[in-house]
Amino acid sequence: MNKVFFQSRPCLSLLGHCYFYTQDFMAAAQCYEKLIQLCPQENLYKLYYAQSLHQACMYPEAWTICSSIINQSNLEFKVKKLQAAIKYGQEDMVAAKNLVDQCPADDVDTEINLGCLLYKEEKYEQALKKFSNALQIAGFKPHLSYNVALCYFKLKEYAASLKHIATIIEHGIREHPELSVGMATEGIEVRSVGNTLTLHETALTEAFNLKAAIEYQLQNYDAAKEALTDMPPRSEEELDAVTLHNQALINMDTKPSEGFEKLQFLLQQNPFPPETFANLLLLYCKYQYYDLAADILAENVHLTYKYLTPYLYDFLDALITQQTSPEEAYRKFDDLANKHTEALRKATKQVQEARLNHDDNAVKKAVNDYEEALDRYVPVLMAQAKIYWDLENYTQVEKIFKKSVEFCNDNDVWKLNVAHTLFMQENKFKDSTRFYEPIVKKKYDSILDVSAIVLANLCVSYIMTSQNAEAEELMKKIEKEEEAVSFEDQDKKLFHLCIVNLVIGTLYCSKGNFEFGISRVMKSLEPYNKKLGTDTWFYAKRCFLSLLEQLAKQLVVLKDSTLQECIQFLEHCEVYGKDIMTVIDQPFDVQDMLNISPQGKRTVVYEARYLKALFLKLQMS
Repeated sequence: MNKVFFQSRPCLSLLGHCYFYTQDFMAAAQCYEKLIQLCPQENLYKLYYAQSLHQACMYPEAWTICSSIINQSNLEFKVKKLQAAIKYGQEDMVAAKNLVDQCPADDVDTEINLGCLLYKEEKYEQALKKFSNALQIAGFKPHLSYNVALCYFKLKEYAASLKHIATIIEHGIREHPELSVGMATEGIEVRSVGNTLTLHETALTEAFNLKAAIEYQLQNYDAAKEALTDMPPRSEEELDAVTLHNQALINMDTKPSEGFEKLQFLLQQNPFPPETFANLLLLYCKYQYYDLAADILAENVHLTYKYLTPYLYDFLDALITQQTSPEEAYRKFDDLANKHTEALRKATKQVQEARLNHDDNAVKKAVNDYEEALDRYVPVLMAQAKIYWDLENYTQVEKIFKKSVEFCNDNDVWKLNVAHTLFMQENKFKDSTRFYEPIVKKKYDSILDVSAIVLANLCVSYIMTSQNAEAEELMKKIEKEEEAVSFEDQDKKLFHLCIVNLVIGTLYCSKGNFEFGISRVMKSLEPYNKKLGTDTWFYAKRCFLSLLEQLAKQLVVLKDSTLQECIQFLEHCEVYGKDIMTVIDQPFDVQDMLNISPQGKRTVVYEARYLKALFLKLQMS
């Protein structure tokens, strides 16, 4: 019996150690629990057991085990540190601070823990000093460098943050080439590196996630995606919660269903990234799943108070109310806008006072406060304006924007939406040009980074104000840029020039000039293998349906040659549209899913054949 006992101890200890460092903390806790049953007097096993429970977020259980550890000089401060970490996890900052203060002041861990407490209190500058000091004492430590980078990120000093991130990544690549950093981005198939102790110690996962967050904030979305694919490869079931959250967020535009699935999964985990709850709600509203957003709020009242600021809760409440009572929603948005206007005026005054006092730090803080207030105000303003936009009351939308010119005249989102509002009024093309032009000129050297609809609307504004030379020059610039990109990547689909031509063609069709308009639409999709897609087909078929309606009512007459060109165009769409879906995402509502047409009818090839049949029928009549 004793022989088996002495053999089992080292085996269980080693197994618990392995589980702990592969982040299977519950399995590790079970191993150490058995060891405690075998050796109830061994305090070291109790400490390891408590550490495993702490990492598994079982804070009360971890605290109980810590309290049962008999004072030993060699374990006393380790227990204090763990108890401080437990209280930190429970967000009891006062108790955590008291425990950290009982640790040796000359211990670098004490400096780091004080930095963590300051970070939690949102005192990022003070936290940065603590982490930087610890980094000088301890030398390069990946996780400590990450803490420094995170503080710079919170202070919006992105260049400094990226510098520390680069150091972490360079060190990881140099010391651990087996982690395959960047190979997935280059298209090299590599096996999962797993959640090993080595990966954890390099802090590469944390560094790449922070890099992705910075690029996302700077609206460099391709760079953000690349940062996520650059990190050491792991299978989806091995991904940590933060990576899963960032993947969902960054790929939401291309894979919305997958993104929602990941965020919903994370919400059921304990713990989950704090931003998950708010982001899921905002994305539901963005994609107009307001009922789902309302359900999530109702089912998670405890999360509402913990993870939503009063501002964000009021904003979401107004958005959801808009679906049943636009008038009440407008009133709520107006109340919110007035509060933000007051905050902006106060922030403006603080900036002016700081500048008068020549206090650079105060100016920096005041400007940051102003920008944060503006970031909260603009979405409220846009949501308020959208109520009238949906009613096609563009004059009222313009009035709302005029009231906010005091604060928003330099804001790109505001300028863009003002341009759209002026454009839609159809008698203010010259004014819309004034707003569109600076947006385009800012990125003229990389014009494909500008939204295609902005370029299209600017071209239309030029045409409608007899500035055809400017429109032609802009279109040549777009064509040249697309050719350059196609030369480097022949398989890449580019839609900018296509959408410009589609918008121009649609404009002429709406004015009744189908002869020119429909020819422009057909030209826009050449070559079909690069231009035909779900969105471009959607806008093209609208023009053909409008034309068919006018022909059926005998309100327009087309040349036989133009009619034949339409049939040939649709035949080309048949050939190249076999694998292009006309509906991408399934709706969330089960009843809506039952009403969807069969899969084969939701392809370009089916719809093109159907339209061709209608044109042939008209041709024979």
